[in-house]
Amino acid sequence: MFTPVTRARLHGRDGRSPLVLVAALAVALPGLLVSACSGQSGSGAAGGDAVTAAGRAATAGRTALASRRPEADRAVRLLSQAAQAAIVTSYQGQEVVTRWNEGGGSVLVSSIWHVSGGQTVTRTMDAGASLSSRPYLSSDTDGQAPEGVLGVTAPLVQLLESHYVVAYAGTGSADNRTAQVVEAWRGNGSIAARFWLDNATKLPLEREVFDTAAHVISQDVFIDVSFAPPGASPQQAAPASARVSADPQGPWTARLSRHQLLALRARGWLVPSELPSGLSLFTGARTQAGTGTVLDLGYSDGLSVVSVFEQHGNLPATLPGWRKTKVNGHVVFVAEPDQRSLTWSGRGTVYTVVADAPAPTVDAVVGALPHDGPTGFWKRMKRGLGRLASWANPFS
Repeated sequence: MFTPVTRARLHGRDGRSPLVLVAALAVALPGLLVSACSGQSGSGAAGGDAVTAAGRAATAGRTALASRRPEADRAVRLLSQAAQAAIVTSYQGQEVVTRWNEGGGSVLVSSIWHVSGGQTVTRTMDAGASLSSRPYLSSDTDGQAPEGVLGVTAPLVQLLESHYVVAYAGTGSADNRTAQVVEAWRGNGSIAARFWLDNATKLPLEREVFDTAAHVISQDVFIDVSFAPPGASPQQAAPASARVSADPQGPWTARLSRHQLLALRARGWLVPSELPSGLSLFTGARTQAGTGTVLDLGYSDGLSVVSVFEQHGNLPATLPGWRKTKVNGHVVFVAEPDQRSLTWSGRGTVYTVVADAPAPTVDAVVGALPHDGPTGFWKRMKRGLGRLASWANPFS
């Protein structure tokens, strides 16, 4: 029986965010301009006051961003050093990923071991899972492009710089260590994210992501961190049980360039170059599964990361471990119990989306991809008329 790709890695390759991929996060609230307008009072001039307030808010946002630009070079340099630190530093620790939504939240804990220029091993457990649940194990052997910590990798730093205004915000502390603080701001002047980078090694220690109303919707911390000398052996990086059991990332081929990925359109693949909310195609891979070729496409704006799997075929009416729900008006399957993956059939292709992104972004992505529409009234009428025509034609 055909099943969707479900081995979407918690710790992706090729510079993807190592964060837990959560599909349902807090709904973004109105932005700064709307908040400013709604606070105005008055009678006949209310509309004019609102426009004036909106203009003041926009001007204030631009002024605030302009004041931070002199620190942008320093911020980009620190983030680039953080991405490099994930390669050259030998470390181990626990990454705790927390996401909030209207119904509560989710917490995942990953134990991470990395050898300088070598293997990265990750063991992940859902903090809300039953005691009988087994942890997810992965092993990344690409020492020159490891998974990184808290989503700070060279490709994502480049995307972050192109979509946001980054700024140095001084010093702070995380995990009882002195840290350099870097912020990312949206064009309207609202804060999007804040990073704490270890002062000594530049390794990321904490990341917060905010919605447009400055509410924290996710927090990721790297705690109990310890460092080993450069060149430490793989035996020092992770317990033997983790190394033996770890999933070596399966049969995925070497990553394809953006040009190679887009060229696959001529062979019947969708491969969007962009997705809603400013998500750009920045990585991808191809593999052969029992049911055919599978594409693994990565999209990001530097903060949100969405993986889209394409596989030709159709889903069955039911999927064990998945339940049907509606997203952006479309019926899709959502994975149980974590509900971090969504899958559906659309025009002869099965799409599986795994997203570390706010709910509005996930909704927009699901809506932008093809779907098979329901068999509604007019489709039934068309079929019925076709049958009547065939009955009336004795030569049909």
